[in-house]
Order: sequence, then C-alpha cells, then structure tokens
Amino acid sequence: MLALVAGDVLARPQVPAEIKQSVHSFYATNVKRGLWLAAELAAILEHFAKKGVPAIPYKGPVLAQSAYGNLALRTFHDLDLLIPLAQFAPAKNALAEIGFHPSQALSPPVERLYLHTGYERSFDGAAGKNMVELQWDLLPRFYAVDCSTAGMSVDALLSRAGRTSLGAAEVPCLSPEDSLLALCLHAAKHLWARLLWVADISATLRCHEIDFAAVAQRARALGIARIVAVSLRLAEQLLHTQLPATARELSTSQAEELLLTNEFVARLTRSAAYDFESPDYFLKIRRLRERPADRWRYLWRLLWTPGPGELAAIKLPEPLFPLYHVVRVGRLLRKLA
Repeated sequence: MLALVAGDVLARPQVPAEIKQSVHSFYATNVKRGLWLAAELAAILEHFAKKGVPAIPYKGPVLAQSAYGNLALRTFHDLDLLIPLAQFAPAKNALAEIGFHPSQALSPPVERLYLHTGYERSFDGAAGKNMVELQWDLLPRFYAVDCSTAGMSVDALLSRAGRTSLGAAEVPCLSPEDSLLALCLHAAKHLWARLLWVADISATLRCHEIDFAAVAQRARALGIARIVAVSLRLAEQLLHTQLPATARELSTSQAEELLLTNEFVARLTRSAAYDFESPDYFLKIRRLRERPADRWRYLWRLLWTPGPGELAAIKLPEPLFPLYHVVRVGRLLRKLA
C-alpha cells in the first residue's frame, strides 16, 4: 500500500515538486529502516536459536514480507517477538548479550508481578528506545481473552508456525490462521483507529489461503468471533476485500456487527482519535465481546488488574503487593469520574 500511494503521488504532474520530494524521501527512509530492522531481527533470532530460546516474530518485517511480499510496502518501527512466558528470563538475558536492555527498570518482585498481569516488555538498543518487544501473550490480562486456555498460547502458536524468507535468512512466522487472529486482536485493542491495521488484515486475506473453519473454531473458543467478524467487514467495506462465504459464518449478530463497523468507519473517515482510558473506549471493547460471561469478566479484570500505571504510582514491598488491586480501583474510578 505504501509503495502504491508513493508511486501514485510521484506520477501525478499536478503534485508540487516539494511534496514529491517529501514523499520520495519518506519512502526511501522507510526502505532503509525496514532493511535495517529485518537484519536486526535475523540477528536476534539467530542468537535466540543458539541459546535455545523459542520465539516467533510477528507484525513488523515478517508481516511486510509474508502479507505484502516486500519490506518496502509497510511501515514499522520496532520488532515484536512472541515467546512462551517460561522463556522470558532466558530471552531477556539473550537480548542483554547483544546490547538490548529493558526500557523500564523493574525490581525482580515487580517484574514477576508484571509477568502475570501484563503481556509485553520493551527493550532499548544502541539505535534507540523501544526497539524490541518481548510478548508472552497477545493481549494484556484485563481484556479477558484467555489465549492459554483456548489453543492460542505461544506454545500452541509455535507448534503451528511456518517459515518465511527474510532477505537471506529464513525465519519462523505465524500460520496464516493465527496471524489473522492476532492481527484482528491487535486492531480491535486499538478500535481499528488506523487504516494500516485494516490493510494488514486485508493483505493477509489476499495473500494466504485461510482455513476459516480453523479460524472460526479458535475465535469461538476465545470468545472473539465478533471481533474477527467486524475486522473482516471493515476490510470488505474500506478496502473492497473479497470474503469467501465461509468467512461470513463467523457472524454472531449481523445487526450489531454492522452497527459497530459503521461506527469505526465513521471515526476513521474523520480521523477521530480515541482516549484509550475513557469510559467510551472501555464500553466499546465490552460491546465487541459476544459472550455475556466474557463481558463481565472483562469489566472485573479491568477494575481489579494492576498495570504499569499502578506499579509506577506507588512503590510497595512485595508482601503488600495485593494492595495494588486497591490502587488500581482508586485510579480507575478517578479516571472515570
């Protein structure tokens, strides 16, 4: 998509020269950064393999290559690696050996707590901050999408992983079905606020033969069939993506999905931003869950699960860590007031 847009702008004679130069410069910079990040990813994965650390890259250069066919066709700024939770310490140590260190210093007890309540840790490299993200789940715990109990744990993703070429290297990648589900979850977490995330879903549908029976089975087990159905509707409506009849079997409530789709299309059209700590955001996430039990579990975990904000707000000794739940409730109630 990026190359097509850039090519279209550069080919139009009525476009001012300074704008053409700006687009050309942005595109060239993106290509250089993409190639550099791809090389960094290959080096990290090679070092992980030497240390016996299993990992799957997703989004970033692997998505650009597998879904778009070219690193130059997508922008990305960091490297996302999925690892089993039990491998976090070895992965962290392996990154340190090649110059990557946690973006935020956490004491060992706080880090242990965060490994339970969070889902990712960012690492800085010599070239800048937040260059690498280690993720042991697809979403934070409070979203109440329990991947570990529904066949979508990182271990399960590893068992179904394929391989793709990245320059001269061959690297692991998510299966097309798992990639589609992961992209839908990521886009839904941000309420599809960027067209890029819809384009990723569309490109995955175009470039891969998807087993929608497997997608439907995993989506229903996770309770995210509505999220996937809305994602597919957005790809169809915004980017004219052709959906097979089997994809429509994911529908949970056509009226509700259509209403949600139209709301997200309207916000994208207006380039309207979300406040991701507002009641409106929390209520929309709740509407995206089709099972009543998941909606209530989401609200409970939202209220009760401490996150980075609570851990930064007050320093508690480990025996008093349960009080972080109370801190969470207090901070959330102040935000919602």
